[in-house]
Order: sequence, then C-alpha cells, then structure tokens
Amino acid sequence: MNEHDFLKLQNGSDIRGVALEGVDGEHVNLTTEVCRNIGTAFALWLSAKTGRGTESLVIGIGRDSRLSGEALENALIEGLAAQQVTIVRCSLATTPAMFMGTVFEETNFDGAIMITASHLPFNRNGFKFFDKSGGLERADITEILRSAAAQYDTTARQSSVVSPDSTTQQSAETQHPNIKSAHAHTGDSGSPKCRPFDLIARYSKHLQDAIRKGLNFHAEKPLANLKIAVDAGNGAGGFFAKQVLKALGADISGSRFLEPDGTFPNHIPNPENKAAMEAAKNATVQSHSDLGLIFDTDVDRMSAVLSDGTEVNRDAIIAMTAAILAPEYPHSTIVTDSVTSDRLTFFLEQELGLIHLRYMRGYKNVINKCRELNEQGITSPLAMETSGHGALKDNYYLDDGAFLAVKLVTALANAKHAGKNIESLIEKLPPMVEETELRFKIRGDDFKEYGTSILQAFKERAEKAGFELPQSYEGVRISFKSTEAQGWMLLRLSLHDPVMPLNIESTRKGGLVKLKAIARTLLQGFDRLDISALE
Repeated sequence: MNEHDFLKLQNGSDIRGVALEGVDGEHVNLTTEVCRNIGTAFALWLSAKTGRGTESLVIGIGRDSRLSGEALENALIEGLAAQQVTIVRCSLATTPAMFMGTVFEETNFDGAIMITASHLPFNRNGFKFFDKSGGLERADITEILRSAAAQYDTTARQSSVVSPDSTTQQSAETQHPNIKSAHAHTGDSGSPKCRPFDLIARYSKHLQDAIRKGLNFHAEKPLANLKIAVDAGNGAGGFFAKQVLKALGADISGSRFLEPDGTFPNHIPNPENKAAMEAAKNATVQSHSDLGLIFDTDVDRMSAVLSDGTEVNRDAIIAMTAAILAPEYPHSTIVTDSVTSDRLTFFLEQELGLIHLRYMRGYKNVINKCRELNEQGITSPLAMETSGHGALKDNYYLDDGAFLAVKLVTALANAKHAGKNIESLIEKLPPMVEETELRFKIRGDDFKEYGTSILQAFKERAEKAGFELPQSYEGVRISFKSTEAQGWMLLRLSLHDPVMPLNIESTRKGGLVKLKAIARTLLQGFDRLDISALE
C-alpha cells in the first residue's frame, strides 16, 4: 500500500475500511499490518502533541461487537507497544466511554482509540481517536495516515533487501530512531505495559450518577416505577439496559437484541434505519413500556420511542432534547445540521424561545460550531444532527448517545413522579406531513467543480423565480410559503461522492408532488446530472 491507499481509509475525522472478506467486490484494505502502523503513527502523533515521550503515554483501546474487532485490536496494540506506550485494554466498549477514559481519574488516558465502523455492514471496521481535548480533527487523521504510510513503506523496502532477522530490526531503528521495534513489547495483557480495565462498569456508574443528579426526588431505586425497552441492535449498547437502567430499578423486560453479535442478525444498529426504528417501536408497544431507546453500534447516537409508538427521531429527538434543556438555558442557541426542517425552527424559536442555527452536516461540524459559539460568549447547550449524534456543552462536547438517553430517562422519571408524561415536551412540534430525500448521480470526472456550478445555477434560477432563499451554510435551501406550495427543499453536494442529495419537505398533504415539479424545473438542462428520480 502507498500513501494514496492509506488516505483512502480516511472518512472525515474517522478511519474506515474493509476488514473482512464476504461482500462481493469489497476486498480487505484494513489489514493487520496497516493497523499496526496506524497504532504506531497515533502514538507518535500524540507524543508530538503532548511534548512527551511515547514511553510516558497511556492509551486506552476499546471495540464494538464487530467480528474483526479483536484482531484489529491486537494489531493496534503491537504498533503501540513498539513505542513502549502503556496500553489499557477495555475490550467491549463504546465510543463515548473511550473518551471518558481520558477524564476518569482511575484511567486518565492521554489518548484513546475506539475500534468501530458505526452502522456500516459486518465486513467493515475502523477507528475513532481521542485525546484529552476530544475527538481528533480531519487534519489530524490525515497526518496519522501519512505517518503510517511512511512507516509501512520503510518496512516494505527493508524487507525486500534484508532478511527478517535482528539485522532488519536494528536497521529500522537506526534509520528512524523515533520508531521502536514492534518486537520490543508483545502487548500481551500480562505485560507490565498492557493491562485490562472494565471501562464500561466505570462508565455505567458515571451514567447512574448523572441520572441521580438530575432527579427532582430521592429514592434508592429511582427508576423502579418505569418500564424501558432498549434496542441495542446487537451492538455495544446492551450494557445501558443492564448496568444503568436495571441497576436503578427499571423494568427492562421489553428490551431486545442486547447481546453483542457482530453479524447483526436482527437489524442494522442505526437509529436512521427504518427497519431498526420499527423494531424499537414494536418492542416498546408490545411490552407496554413507558419509553423505548435505540442505539447505534458504538453508542454515540440514539433515538427514542414514546409509549404509544410515536418515533422520536430526526427533528423530534432534537426538539425533545432542546425542550429538556430550555428551562436551564433560556434564549440559548441550538446548533443542528443543514437538513433539519422548518417545523423544528418553529418549535425551537416560537415555542421554546430559543435560537436555531442550522449549520453544516457532519457531527464534528455541528460540535465545533457549538464550541465556537460558547467560546464567543454565546450560550449554546446542544449540537445535534438528525442522525442522532448529539453533544452537550456540559458533557465535554461529546456526542454520546447514552448520555442523551440519560437526559430522556431523567425527564421521564421526573415527569412520572409529578404525575405527568414526557410526551408533553414536544406536543407543540408540528407534525411531519410529507418528506423525501433524492440522490442525483453526477456522471464524469471533476464532480465537485460540476456540482458547484449546478448549485450556483440552481440558486440563480430560484432567485429569478422569486422564491425565498434563507441563509444556508451548506448547499442551497429554498422556503415555500405560497398557497400553491408550502415547505422547503435543500440541494447540496456530497463531500466524497459524485452525488447531489435533494431533501424536500411539504407541510401540506399532496404538496410533495408540486415541490418535486418545481425542483425538476430548476434542475433541467444539466446533461451530467441524473434527475430521473424526479420523474
């Protein structure tokens, strides 16, 4: 593999690749050798950032339930051990828990790696990285991958001219004194430089404490009168039912798919997946639970289901979380991604008295914007995407699905104690009427340049037609308030793929057809753009 191959593993601020064979046309590129070099590169990156030698660093490693997780973990550990890093093996863990390992006194990680590919198929895997300031940025991942590629190339060249004995080992160390031999430490759990730690147990105690702190009443088992159904999708989130909810007295008998299984036999662990939400809905209604919760594989995202089967996802989960926070943060700003709807803006601003800042897609984008606002003195308690990624200012700006679930469970417990229900929090959120997302493929090369020209023409045509164009940080958004069409649409360009997604929402029954017709008119004449989905 060359540097270009390594860089292809970058997915924004994460690394993702194919770790197992089994899917036609997808071949393994996240090999053990690649992972070994990524482990070394992360140790060197963290050393440079902290200004400390690698031998003084403590790095935690955890993984979700994927079949390839343990093998990749072992490979990473070899790369880290080569730099004499102290390694803490957390085994099955979650992405938020791995960051909290940098916070907890018992662990005090200098850095952490979570092995996960979120909701992607069983054959994929990847890495999310943290230091004490939070998740790494896109530029950091690029630097780490370039460093890993350079080490991979050096090792490959040396192996081609020198037999793999002690001479090779000495040669590599002589040419690159900062890179220590992978044979220096095996990384075995019994090694003084590698130890196990039950991070999920410590993290569960943290979540229990957060629930108790948020309650308006005191009880030894404060959730004893609640029935909550958790759907973990056979990912890493089953602990929340057993070690958080049940430990505080909740009835979790309606929960499903709590056991980790990297084949994901029941449904994709993804709150945005319709089949997954339907499963969570059925579990909640059939068990007569007060609330249903659904997590993605590594538990940095969540959505919910009310007792009557109402799905609380996308706009609604943002609305409910904001409603919980509003009394504590009046007139504050809620940052969301670009595809949130006008109905959410109405609810946040007209009903809750908050400010809605609709920003760019990408959980790091909304989190960084939220952080930036607070640093400027503008209070912003929440950054949240319709995907279920949500980060609280008071929780280290960490996109933590379990912590968001804690907020909902606490609100439910307080409401039940006061003889009320949690549904009232979003009863004034206007209902969703009609919506769709269409994805138009761009043919040919230079899709970014061509897509940008389409956006410009789309905007000019909309302005000429007299449509309202509200401020948009991503793509072109149009609002429709006429008697013929009411709703909105957003056309944007994918960052990585030759695709232009178009989100359309109508606030009137039958209005979607009219909005599609308008979009078709605005997008005619682009020979490389396939808009057949509008027919």
